[in-house]
Amino acid sequence: MNKDLQSIVITEDEIREKVKAAAAWLDERYKGKNPLAVSVLKGSVMFFCDLVRAMETPLQIDFMTVSSYGKGSVSSGVPKIVMDLAANVSGRDVLLVEDIVDSGHTLVRMRDLLLGRGAASFTAVTLFDKPCRRQVDVKADYSCFEIGDEFIVGYGLDYAQQYRTLPYVGILKREIYEK
Repeated sequence: MNKDLQSIVITEDEIREKVKAAAAWLDERYKGKNPLAVSVLKGSVMFFCDLVRAMETPLQIDFMTVSSYGKGSVSSGVPKIVMDLAANVSGRDVLLVEDIVDSGHTLVRMRDLLLGRGAASFTAVTLFDKPCRRQVDVKADYSCFEIGDEFIVGYGLDYAQQYRTLPYVGILKREIYEK
């Protein structure tokens, strides 16, 4: 375990099983379709890669960078698009893959933006759902894990661009992010 973690809360095996279940759910949902899968960088990249590889559905991929945290530990509530999609979403079934739905502002912004650009449908899948922090009425279509109000890192989730490559998820020690 990384020395900056209080504890490991989700193991590699638990993540692997939830990713398989999410892929099976998406394969059923997109049967006979060719969706555009969009990863919200950087946090969802580990989950996104494992998820799309586990799917049997043919799909295209693209990436966006949206930031609402910066170097902080709490969402600003104002998601900013740092890097936009290259693909045209008009008439496409869009699958948005998120790392975590916290305040909900980023999910609402992404949904409204992509549907406003003419997406035929919008489905959101998130690795982590943190409903205790929700500030807007929104929910992902599929969530792998519901978590409490801990500050977690690993498997794509970071604090100040660190800890993303941990293969498990742990609670970051408070003294690390309250310096």
